[in-house]
Amino acid sequence: MPKRNWIFSILAITGLCQLSLPAQAQALLPYRLNLNSEDFEEQGLGILQDAVQLTRFEQYDLAFPRAKLAAQLVPQEFRAWFLLGSLQLQNQDYSGAIDSLETAQTLMPSAEELPERSGLLFMLGSAYFQNEQYVEAKQVFKTGLTEDDESIEAWFDLGNTHYKLAEYGDAIAAYRKALALEADFWPAINNIGLVVYEQGDSKAALEAWQEALKIDENAVEPMLAIAVARYAQNPSEEAIRLGQLALSLDPAYGDLDFLILNLWGDRLIADTQQFFALPAIQDQLSQFP
Repeated sequence: MPKRNWIFSILAITGLCQLSLPAQAQALLPYRLNLNSEDFEEQGLGILQDAVQLTRFEQYDLAFPRAKLAAQLVPQEFRAWFLLGSLQLQNQDYSGAIDSLETAQTLMPSAEELPERSGLLFMLGSAYFQNEQYVEAKQVFKTGLTEDDESIEAWFDLGNTHYKLAEYGDAIAAYRKALALEADFWPAINNIGLVVYEQGDSKAALEAWQEALKIDENAVEPMLAIAVARYAQNPSEEAIRLGQLALSLDPAYGDLDFLILNLWGDRLIADTQQFFALPAIQDQLSQFP
């Protein structure tokens, strides 16, 4: 399982964008910039407030052009770049998000002045990760965790980053940090299974996935992984039926590219290819659009 896309919800960053401006009744209407006004800073902050408001209502398409314009009008305001970067990340514009969030980072106050700044670092780490810049992601996640070491999601993201860098011991250690904060956070348990499977320890992987499934009996990813691993060890109808159940719950897991995005490694993917080639599984997969 990856980062739950970018796990830091865009709503989480709007708390950093509180502005001392009067509320505007037209916040959700198209904003017309007064080109005759010379007070661009006030205009920019007003537009930024509109963008924040729209973000809270999940009107991201409307928020994006306002955030972009705000960043142009008040280029020294880190909140404008932060919001723009978060919206670019939402739109999967990873390189654009990195540029904007790096700009926000350079303008951001110190940790003493802005304790919440770790959220920006975690979001920048997410953008690096999505852009496959794993070394940069690792560095930023570690920096953010020195300021906020109680973020379950950040420890999980750091674990995923270590995993992509084949730093398996560090990956497991980071996942365990997440679990120390929330014992029932099954995605971390699931990903420990992914790591140890790539290390050749099928028994430990199965134990991890079974533990994850005990926490959430409908969790498709560990369910399918168990089916694949069991069939690879000892082909059986029971393993096939478990795989069919998993795929019936979420057909997206029948796509190998989707599994790779979910951090399934080479060894598990190879075993999954053989599992998906079984006539019973092929028949089921053919029913999905």
